[in-house]
Amino acid sequence: MPGIDESLLEIMRLPGARGASLVDWINGLALGAVGDAPGGDPEATAAETAELARHAAESGSLAVPGPDGTGGKEQPVEDLIVTTADAYHLVRFVPTPFDSTVFLRLWLDRGEGNLALARIRLAEIAARMVLG
Repeated sequence: MPGIDESLLEIMRLPGARGASLVDWINGLALGAVGDAPGGDPEATAAETAELARHAAESGSLAVPGPDGTGGKEQPVEDLIVTTADAYHLVRFVPTPFDSTVFLRLWLDRGEGNLALARIRLAEIAARMVLG
């Protein structure tokens, strides 16, 4: 099971990957980062992306009722995609046995990257990731 550094390096092997990080959405700190960051400031990117992720994670309107359909345990948001003219910004929440507050962030070149492949690979990496 890969740790933070190995996971981020694996993400950077995706075609079109420009930068990746693991961010805590509670405090906005990057726990690890590789590659470039939009605007050139990885700390600012982590903090700004954390704010977006926090809003999505805490939003009751984005959660889906549980499998029994009665509103039991809600299914959390899995990922977010923000599209710009030249890039995709993917946020994938990392599931853990405890209340996880971290997500993977990928900055993907829109001309070179494959959004579907990136979503699949981020989900796989997040599921295997070892935190700690």
